[in-house]
Formats: sequence, structure tokens, C-alpha cells
Amino acid sequence: MQIGELDQTEIDAAVDLWRTCGLTRPWNDPHADIRLALDAVASTLFAGRVGGQLVATAMTGFEGHRAWVYYLAVDPSYRGAGHGRALMRACEVWAAGQGAPKIQLMVRTDNEAASAFYQTLGYQRQDVEVYGRRLDAG
Repeated sequence: MQIGELDQTEIDAAVDLWRTCGLTRPWNDPHADIRLALDAVASTLFAGRVGGQLVATAMTGFEGHRAWVYYLAVDPSYRGAGHGRALMRACEVWAAGQGAPKIQLMVRTDNEAASAFYQTLGYQRQDVEVYGRRLDAG
């Protein structure tokens, strides 16, 4: 798998991949998420390609305190080949290059497979709760 930054021409394919992997939610516009990540200087969206075809993604950013990873997705037919591990490593290298002392991510509580995957990479569950508030809601 070749890893590089997502190209503008791959945005729809990335959104399709995220939908296939169950990562999208009705209250988040995935196209807007991609545009924000690609346009910001403190984030990037990695694309994993096999034979020129997009098969995996990972979005990462650094907000000055810690780096975050979002939208790690691997096409189900390409899982088990180390692509998720390779993308996480790319995110870690990118974050370290930005000066981030820590990288973290959120996993939905019902996604046991993702939790197990991240634990095999050495990620540890943090003793925190995540709170949010929509700023774009009327």
C-alpha cells in the first residue's frame, strides 16, 4: 500500500469508504470534514492506495496540546494486511513531526473491534469522558 495525502479527486471515494466502514453520522457532513482537514495547516488526511485505488484513510491533526486521529478506515476486503497499522504509524510520524507529545483518538463504545485493534498497537484506554456541544446548530 502506498500512503500519501488524499487528492481532491478522491474525496467522494473517501466518503464512500467511510460509509462502507460505518464511520459517518447524520449530523456530520463528511465532505465538509475532508475540506476542513485538507485546508488547515495543522491537519492532514492520509490516503492508502493499492494499485492506484483508494482502500484506506486516516485523518490527523494537532491542536497544540495533542494530536488526534479520525476516520481511520480500511476497505473490508483489504483488512488484515497491515494497512490500518501502517496508516496509524503515518499519523504518529506526522504528529511527532508537528511537535505533538501525545496522539489519541476516540472510539465509539459499541465498537469492540476497533478498541481491540488500537490496543494491539499499544494504545491505552484513557480515564476521561468526552463532552461535546454543537456550534453550528441554530
